[in-house]
Amino acid sequence: MIFDPTPCTLGEGALWHPDRNALIWFDIIQKRLFLKPQDGARQHWNFPDHVSAAGLVDRDRIVVASALALSLFDLRDGTSTPLVPLEADNPVTRSNDGRADPQGGFWIGTMGLNAEPGAGSIWRYYRGELRRLFPAITITNAICFSPEGDLAHFADTDRSMIWQVRLDRDGWPLGDPQPFIDLASQGLNPDGAVIDSEGGLWSAQWGASRVARYDRQGRFDRAIVLPARHVSCPAFGGASLTTLFATSARQGLDDPQAGDGCTFAVPAGVAGQPEHRVILG
Repeated sequence: MIFDPTPCTLGEGALWHPDRNALIWFDIIQKRLFLKPQDGARQHWNFPDHVSAAGLVDRDRIVVASALALSLFDLRDGTSTPLVPLEADNPVTRSNDGRADPQGGFWIGTMGLNAEPGAGSIWRYYRGELRRLFPAITITNAICFSPEGDLAHFADTDRSMIWQVRLDRDGWPLGDPQPFIDLASQGLNPDGAVIDSEGGLWSAQWGASRVARYDRQGRFDRAIVLPARHVSCPAFGGASLTTLFATSARQGLDDPQAGDGCTFAVPAGVAGQPEHRVILG
């Protein structure tokens, strides 16, 4: 069940890299990026700023979101080339959850370093342009897309709500986001999320030791319980995309246990979608 025992303070940004048969993830607080093949040794790189999420470009390059910019990172030599600033003039915020969309864009959320109310936004990088989509979000999370590419989802963990918004053919939002899964009455905190090949949304739920699946109508289907209290971000991977990986965190725990902060891998019982690629320009 434990894919990697490295205890992350705030594990996030799980992303399967099929060209390398490897999982990518981050420790936001420690400013570190990890890459570990399913059958191989883990690598890591340190950054000067908080890093949190990535999008695939090709075998050797990924887009990495940091507190200051989106950058093109080369996995061969660890070099980083800035693409566009990301709230670089705002010292209050950092990047958080992000994912590439089916049209070749990259969605990235920001939030306050101390989760300041309404300090965050969701942005989209598409063919060289960065555009703010949704402002005034406290803890941006759960960015994921339907298999058909016509729907995007995102959450404000602070409000225990996952929204859904329709997309046009180029991947830009059509109209206002609509409430999709309201977890407030259950006291659940939606963190990162990913959608499988059948359209089911898998939500990592901070403080609940689980990743829960919801169907296309937003109804609870089932949950996978993991030995970590703060499960933070899921991703599908492996040769058949039927392995569910999940990061976790030790942040806010006065008495971290053995599994807290580890990265996990479990059978999902359903296949995920291949991760989409970011088109740079």
